[in-house]
Amino acid sequence: MPNIATAFRDEISRLCRKEMRKHLEPLRKASAAYRKEIAALKRKLQESERRVGALAKRGGKTGKEETAEALPDKQTRFVPKGLKSLRIRLGLSAAELASLLGVTGQSVYNWEQKKSTPRAAQLSQLAELRKLGKKAVRARLEGGAEAATDEAAPKRSRKPRKPAEPKASRPRRSRKAAEAAVEA
Repeated sequence: MPNIATAFRDEISRLCRKEMRKHLEPLRKASAAYRKEIAALKRKLQESERRVGALAKRGGKTGKEETAEALPDKQTRFVPKGLKSLRIRLGLSAAELASLLGVTGQSVYNWEQKKSTPRAAQLSQLAELRKLGKKAVRARLEGGAEAATDEAAPKRSRKPRKPAEPKASRPRRSRKAAEAAVEA
């Protein structure tokens, strides 16, 4: 008889665990969702506190000026493929681009390989480089930033080409006519 009692007790505890699991699973999911939401709210709060601190340090400015400087109109997007095409378009090596941005060549390589992304300061520098042409970038590399700002303005658009004048066209001969002219 003791075997039946232990088997009966084990079966009852198994069924209890099964029922408890069925009732606890939705609670676990809800708890995880609440934790995620709380973490997101904490991040928003920290960002808001950081902005308030920056505005308090700046002081003196009020109204639209303050909000316009605190929140940029347009964030610069970073695409690794675009960085590589920019570097190639400007005719720069990764090391040369790195010296223009004040970072290491390895950083540029990592950006291009999607292993890391540039910081906001480098993103703004990259946006400025996009506005320059090859000559301006070379001047900046050779003479430093001061020479580049003096003599190298943003790249200019090309002059429109003049329409090509139509050439005097000769009537085309067929292959047979051309062979006959050669034989004669």
